[in-house]
Amino acid sequence: MTATVNTELGLSSRLVNGLLAIKPLANLAKQQARSMMIKRAEKIGVPWRKQVQTFSQYDWESHLAQVQNPQLTYPEYYLRSFHAYESGNLSWEAAWEVEVAAYAVHAGIWPDAGAQGDARLRQSYLDILKNEIATQPQDILDLGCSVGMSTFALQDVYPQAKLTGLDLSPYFLAVAQYQSQQRQKPISWVHAAAESTGLPDASFDLVSIFLMCHELPQSATMQIFREVRRVLRPGGCLAIMDMNPQSEIYTKMPPYILTLLKSTEPYLDEYFALDIEQALVDSGFAAPTITRNTHRHRTVIAKVKQN
Repeated sequence: MTATVNTELGLSSRLVNGLLAIKPLANLAKQQARSMMIKRAEKIGVPWRKQVQTFSQYDWESHLAQVQNPQLTYPEYYLRSFHAYESGNLSWEAAWEVEVAAYAVHAGIWPDAGAQGDARLRQSYLDILKNEIATQPQDILDLGCSVGMSTFALQDVYPQAKLTGLDLSPYFLAVAQYQSQQRQKPISWVHAAAESTGLPDASFDLVSIFLMCHELPQSATMQIFREVRRVLRPGGCLAIMDMNPQSEIYTKMPPYILTLLKSTEPYLDEYFALDIEQALVDSGFAAPTITRNTHRHRTVIAKVKQN
């Protein structure tokens, strides 16, 4: 059996998508979603606007020049609006707001977590990695590393490992590069597409994908899985932490909230419909383990299938 693109939608999803096809309504939904995020962040003590203002006054061009690959061609799916940014991830505003947005979004996972919700989410993922991956990885690739939050977390857990962070946004990577200099953390930052990394065959023990798959069309996800299989060594592992489509949080989400969520996540339907287990097996992995690490997230770990 081969995993295929499945985009069959329920009635509520079709209604929501119909509303979002009307541009003024879609723009209003994006503005509402963004406003809610900023208010939530500042309510829990995260200085969203102050941090963005501070970042905006910094000279980023030198960091951008160090990480950007000017020859890179962006896949079409990446040029769509993401997260209420018209230019998606290809903007400074998106890069400056990643960290504060993560604190705001993940504050609601646990009632008492507040701004610490993001750290607890990342720790829940890392705890599963340590429990399920017995051999200490020496070379780790963080795919879709964004501004480096997931990369730094991996480095804290595996301080002996050599870390590589890869992302399609040079703006995200410029911020990551700046943050790694501030932390004095020697990390390699690569500006490339996850489905065509340009990295050598069999060069990593662990590839981590943290909260990226829900931002991809299924076709790109399956290309990425095949690319990960190529760069992993025998016995290596792919670890994925993302939204859990089986969570009741999403299946019972009120239409209004679902509309706001989908307005910022254009490929959410495809992600929810993906048979991730079959897609991994088709890409050369053994059957994965799937562990719930919160009531709305799951961690998937797949090992390279032995011939």
